[in-house]
Amino acid sequence: MRIGFKSKLMGMAAACALVTAPTAFAESLSDAMASAYKNSGLLEQNRATLRAADEDVAIARSALRPTLTYALSQSFADRDTTAPNSAGWSTSASLTANILIFDFGRSKKAIELQKQLVLATHDSLVGVEQQVLLRAVQAYLNVRSAVENAQLQSNSVRVLTQELRAANDRFEVGEVTQTDVALARARLAAARANEASARGNLEIAREEYKAVTGGYPHTLTAPPAPPMTAKTVEAAQAIARDRHPEILAAQHNVTAADLGVAISKDGMKPSISGQAQSSWGRRPASGSTNQIMVDGFEHSVGVTLQGTIYAGGRLSAEYRKAIAQSEAARAGLHQTRIAVDQGVANAWAQLAIASASLQATDRQIRASRVALRGAREEASLGSRTTLDVLNAEQELLNAEAARITAQSNQYLAVYSLLSAMGLLTAEHLNLGVVTYDPEAYYNAVQSAPIRQVSPQGERLDLVLEALGKK
Repeated sequence: MRIGFKSKLMGMAAACALVTAPTAFAESLSDAMASAYKNSGLLEQNRATLRAADEDVAIARSALRPTLTYALSQSFADRDTTAPNSAGWSTSASLTANILIFDFGRSKKAIELQKQLVLATHDSLVGVEQQVLLRAVQAYLNVRSAVENAQLQSNSVRVLTQELRAANDRFEVGEVTQTDVALARARLAAARANEASARGNLEIAREEYKAVTGGYPHTLTAPPAPPMTAKTVEAAQAIARDRHPEILAAQHNVTAADLGVAISKDGMKPSISGQAQSSWGRRPASGSTNQIMVDGFEHSVGVTLQGTIYAGGRLSAEYRKAIAQSEAARAGLHQTRIAVDQGVANAWAQLAIASASLQATDRQIRASRVALRGAREEASLGSRTTLDVLNAEQELLNAEAARITAQSNQYLAVYSLLSAMGLLTAEHLNLGVVTYDPEAYYNAVQSAPIRQVSPQGERLDLVLEALGKK
């Protein structure tokens, strides 16, 4: 157990050293986000969901196209008649074509409804993309903060070791008491515990980084200058109302719900369809004593007007249900706008808090350094105790740790604000990755192609090969 723990600490120490290693394998924040974008299973899952929604458009469009079906049958009949040899096999085949002629635009509205749902699903995919990239930012900042904290705690152990050695030397010459030595020893033990905790937090941060990006971090460079957001919270909220994927998805859902109302209303109206059928049959001739088989052909065309007179109230209930769903979608849009405005305001406030905290910790560090220097000088003259020096060192350590947290919080607040505004996307951040093109698959399937037969089907095969699905 001791050897394993020691080897783990050595591995984490090596991870700390990676931050200050040469930049041959340096990873930037953009690299981390790009890796997360390329390796996210959550994004892949939602891209497949979007492709499934694309197929719903093709399914809805097929209602306006003719259908061609066939039927083959063979049967044996043993008729209870006095005619000799009346039993025998019969064979038949038929080919039937059906086409919708008119349904008051119900099928066309169904196509438009599915298109709106595709757009809503695409916006939801953008929302997932923002979640993935924000998680990558947080994982990156957590690793850097964990490394800096581990280094800070290691330095604290080194300094307190020197303090304990100095306290022992002064105790031997009678300048301090055994109490001073015990205090120094206690602080050193606490510092070693904090160092172990910091290294454990670093290991946890590294595992989160791997889960997000697909690999352990190497050398992590300092984050770049934060991207531009907005000058005022009102301007940020205005951008969010136009760009946030949740609002855009809710708007498409409202349009789809309105189309659902119209479709339900049109469902009470009749439809006109046309049919054409050709059939062939071979059966025993009536009254034949020699099992003579007779072929028969039949061709027919027709038009059917079909509607519902009474359905037990189902159609009216479906219409009322569609109206209620439309009202719910509008209420959902309203709530989404409120939530987005609140999210932007919260992110703006968090950014202001983090910036103020960073400035305050900078001042605290400067003051703590002056206080520690003075405490050490006064202790050498006998006007300060060992406890005073140790307290001053702890104050400086706390201030430096607080600065690490404040700096990380400031960067995270900036990217959280971008996410709240709907701008935390690979395209907006120019991450330099090949982004997923949702229109490629949609354009290939919206006309309901027949795979490996039609030209559109051949284009679909090319899209699937590009996506790695074939």
